[in-house]
Amino acid sequence: MSNISKYRHNSFDLFDPFFDDFFGDFHTNNEIMRTDIVEEDDHYLLKVEVPEIKKENIKLSLNDGYLTINVSYRENNDEKKHGKYLRRERHFGEASRSFYVGENVKQEDVSASLENGVLSLMVKKPEVKQSEKQYIEIK
Repeated sequence: MSNISKYRHNSFDLFDPFFDDFFGDFHTNNEIMRTDIVEEDDHYLLKVEVPEIKKENIKLSLNDGYLTINVSYRENNDEKKHGKYLRRERHFGEASRSFYVGENVKQEDVSASLENGVLSLMVKKPEVKQSEKQYIEIK
């Protein structure tokens, strides 16, 4: 069973199927858009760090059970009036992060707000159908 399908069958850990893999040698990948996930009775709350990112530079999408956050950022290119850059690493860029939320989650099940550099996403828990045991008649 692959890592992805292992997580898809685990209703407790519906989010970010690659999350555990990042704790190994790839820990620095998780430093972009650090996220806290809280489970409530009827929803999950994701709190995503997006410091200095404006609302219009954040795009949220839902596709095949994955909630994806795309951010783009661009520094003001106006010349500084005092001093000069010795090193400039924060010029512009894009980042993306995806979380597996389940294939039953629809657009209307997700709400988002941005305040003080924290993107809050409330994701309604998907309804999980209880499988009914079925019997096959032997002829």
